[in-house]
Amino acid sequence: MHSGGPDGELAASMRYLSQRFTMPNKTCKGLLTDIGTEELGHLEIIGAIIYQLTKNLSIEEIKASGFDKYYVDHTLALWPQAAGGIPFNACEFQSKGDAITDLHEDMAAEQKARTTYDNILRLIDDPDVCDPIRFLRAREVVHYQRFGEALRTVQDQLDSRNFYAFNPEFDKNPKDCGCR
Repeated sequence: MHSGGPDGELAASMRYLSQRFTMPNKTCKGLLTDIGTEELGHLEIIGAIIYQLTKNLSIEEIKASGFDKYYVDHTLALWPQAAGGIPFNACEFQSKGDAITDLHEDMAAEQKARTTYDNILRLIDDPDVCDPIRFLRAREVVHYQRFGEALRTVQDQLDSRNFYAFNPEFDKNPKDCGCR
C-alpha cells in the first residue's frame, strides 16, 4: 500500500509538516505546510482506491490474491503499511532541522514516490485506478520542482561559497561544537 511505506503519502505528509517548524525561511515554511497538507489529501485518494478495490472481496479472492495475511490482522480495514507488508512508523521519514538537508530529503522523497507510482502504473491497467495514480504522479513532479525552487531560495540566503558546509545553527554557539 503506497500510503504507509517509506515513499508513501503518510510519510511525506509527516515529513513536511514536521520540517516546517525549523525551516528558517517563511516562504519555504509555507510551502512545506501546503505540500504536507496536500499529501494528506493524497492519502485520502489512495485510501479510497484501496477501499473500492477490496470492499467486496470474497474469502476465495482474498486467499488467491495473497491478501490473506493482511486480512488476518486487519480484515478489510485500511492500515498504513508498505507494499511489502512493513507497517508504517516514524522511522519512515526524516526531519533534521537543517534547511539544506531537509530540502534535499524532500526532493529525493518526491522522486522516490514518483518512481513508486511509475511501478504501480506498470502493474495495472484499470483506468479507474490508473487515472488517479497518474494525477498523483504528476503532483509528485510538481512538488519536486517546488522543493528545488525552495532549495535555491535557501541557498541564495547563505554564503554562496560554502552553503553545503554551512549550518546556521552551528555558528550560533561555537563553544558547543568543540572545534573553535
